[in-house]
Amino acid sequence: MWQRETFKKIKQIPREEHVLPGTALCAGCGGLEALRLAAKVLGDHVVYVNAAGCFTMLAAYPYTSFKGSWLYTTMGSAPAGAQGIRDALDVLIGKGRLPKDEDVKVIVLGGDGSTYDMALSSTSGAMNRKLDFYYICYDNEAYGNTGMQLSPATPFAARTATSPCGLQHPAATIQEKKDIFEIWRAHRPPYIATVAPRYPLDLEEKFARAAAFTGPKMFLALAACPTGWLYDPGATPEVAKLAVETGLWPLKEAINGVVTHTYIPRRKPVEAYLQLQGRFRHLFEPTVQADAIRHIQEQVDAYWRLAT
Repeated sequence: MWQRETFKKIKQIPREEHVLPGTALCAGCGGLEALRLAAKVLGDHVVYVNAAGCFTMLAAYPYTSFKGSWLYTTMGSAPAGAQGIRDALDVLIGKGRLPKDEDVKVIVLGGDGSTYDMALSSTSGAMNRKLDFYYICYDNEAYGNTGMQLSPATPFAARTATSPCGLQHPAATIQEKKDIFEIWRAHRPPYIATVAPRYPLDLEEKFARAAAFTGPKMFLALAACPTGWLYDPGATPEVAKLAVETGLWPLKEAINGVVTHTYIPRRKPVEAYLQLQGRFRHLFEPTVQADAIRHIQEQVDAYWRLAT
């Protein structure tokens, strides 16, 4: 059974903040909550390489929420930017122009549009070169910063700006969410994990464990999104928790390719999660789309039959 070794109680989470308040992100942003918790382990001796996306708003010149450094890139090139920074640091250290104790962690921040789609080749190259960096994907399951268009992370039956429900597609999105965790795992990086901010000890533990590895350290963070998922910002904690408790967002890690589930939910029916969000409202109103809801539940059940 998987056990936490460093973070066993809430009071062990560091109180110091490394992502400061007062950002321009949407109220109730679940991605920001995940980043804030991750930064409590990562500290401020870091360089964030930020692919264009929602988190661009964290550092709009001349203001920034980060205590560490920040570099902005296109959606498709953040891992390449991380390679450049890592190389420059290594050259400076090698020439004695930068003391080793002043080395910094290089951390890519990318949304799901960048991670699952535009930057996938750049990320694949970085993993293949065994680049020593962290990658944090804040997954809100759509191109959020440009108006919630369909992305490869958008789940079946979610309504987006470019996959509305209609006569031909009453369930809206007909694609299945791309399994980026397994795509990453095929590259055999030393550490991969999924995290959710409503499970803060699980999240903190995984960032602490990842620090022991040299090479790519990949994180997929649930980013509940009131603006795009169409619910009140105050409901973010409940939505984020139900994503895990229904089994739709498994919490797991892979160390050198070996997968371990870090939390086994009792699994509530998926309706409990779907009914809270406007993007799935068409599954329940004006008539219940039982086939679509059953399909989602069957997908979850099939996953957990194989996993446990």
